Amino acid sequence: MAELGFVRLGFGAESVEYTRAWDEQRRVHAARFADEIEDTCLLVEHLPVYTAGRRTDPSERPLDGTPVVDVDRGGKITWHGPGQLVGYPIMKLPRPVDVVAHVRRLEEALIRTAAEFGLETTRVEGRSGVWVLGDPVEERPKIGGLSLEFDPRLHDEEFDPRLNGPEYAPSNAGQRREDRKLAAIGIRVAKGVTMHGFALNVNPDSTWFDRIIPCGIRDAGVTSLSYELGRDVTIAEVLPVVERHLKDVLEHAELRPREIETA
Repeated sequence: MAELGFVRLGFGAESVEYTRAWDEQRRVHAARFADEIEDTCLLVEHLPVYTAGRRTDPSERPLDGTPVVDVDRGGKITWHGPGQLVGYPIMKLPRPVDVVAHVRRLEEALIRTAAEFGLETTRVEGRSGVWVLGDPVEERPKIGGLSLEFDPRLHDEEFDPRLNGPEYAPSNAGQRREDRKLAAIGIRVAKGVTMHGFALNVNPDSTWFDRIIPCGIRDAGVTSLSYELGRDVTIAEVLPVVERHLKDVLEHAELRPREIETA
């Protein structure tokens, strides 16, 4: 692959409002499609915002009417904001595009990043993103005194964790020793060029996720590098590490078109 360039849009006091970064994505996407620029990854920290992908169910949005930006990526609803490193790799892929392979490459770069900080992460089948695995089910603490076979999240279709106290909150999944997502991934491919990308939780206030059903998943939660490592990790620490691993994984990828099955 060609060399991957990076553009740092803004962090901390210079964090970027989401729709402004989205406009910049579209500008860079058009330039990449026209071969005016090489593959480019935008890196940014956002002001607080909820964004909803195309598959978001109305029941997964904030109950209090907090505004949500509807976007054209895959996936469901999530939060972006302070303490979260967001990356938008805008890359030209061979057609027909293998979207799953692109997602796996992003996951691999973030798994390597977490490992460099001493945190073991993995993939979970059927759920995109980068995960910290919880304890075996039989070893997890009981929620509200209930054993897992009576966990209402698994058996009551009407159950809503947002209405049932902090013991069910996504931000408390670490205390419950459940699977928890460290990084979310949601992309779009238009004209063979990728948009959107990943959000890596470095040191955010994870209670922002408690107003929604993050990624539409009710039986797991969210986490951050700082929480898992037990120390304050900063965006400034993580930024060059993420860039290095993205560059290594994406530049050395053997890109192939998605295989088309013939009858």
